[in-house]
Amino acid sequence: MSDDPFTLFDSWYAEAKQSEPNDPNAVALATADAAGRPSVRMVLLKGHGPDGFVIYTNRESRKAGELAANPQGALLFHWKSLRRQIRIEGPVSWASDEESDAYFASRGRDSQLGAWASEQSRPLDSRETFEQRFAEMTAKFDGQDVPRPPHWGGYRVTPTRIEFWQDRAHRLHERRLFVREDGNWSEGLLFP
Repeated sequence: MSDDPFTLFDSWYAEAKQSEPNDPNAVALATADAAGRPSVRMVLLKGHGPDGFVIYTNRESRKAGELAANPQGALLFHWKSLRRQIRIEGPVSWASDEESDAYFASRGRDSQLGAWASEQSRPLDSRETFEQRFAEMTAKFDGQDVPRPPHWGGYRVTPTRIEFWQDRAHRLHERRLFVREDGNWSEGLLFP
């Protein structure tokens, strides 16, 4: 196994893409508000590398508000078919406008329109209201490219800890923990 956490992540992620029946890039994102109250939800990983792990969302959502108040996050990948999980923790920052624009342009048109129509994390009186907003955005951008909304973009979790967990018989699981200090990674083998 690799001594580089990003190489090991790439290897496990490639295996997950082959074995998971749905959304191998699904990841739980945990945040906490200014008072330390935690919150977790599933999101989709849309980019990764040594500089961090990137997700995209409405920057007026609950998670965005929590990240503004407390810019720390934790990610958890769980690939049941492989009996593996990866935990990632670290500070969270905005992805650049260029990255956000490029990813937004790669989305399907209906997903782009949905980003304009959605007021994520805010209650609506009915599903019909949301569908009406979507129809309005469809008409507004008819015949033209859909630009990225100013309230929508990427977040990057820059890892300071990455833990790889592998199921083993008799609950004698294997855990490898990588910790970054002063820009360098150290590794330890953990046990249940």
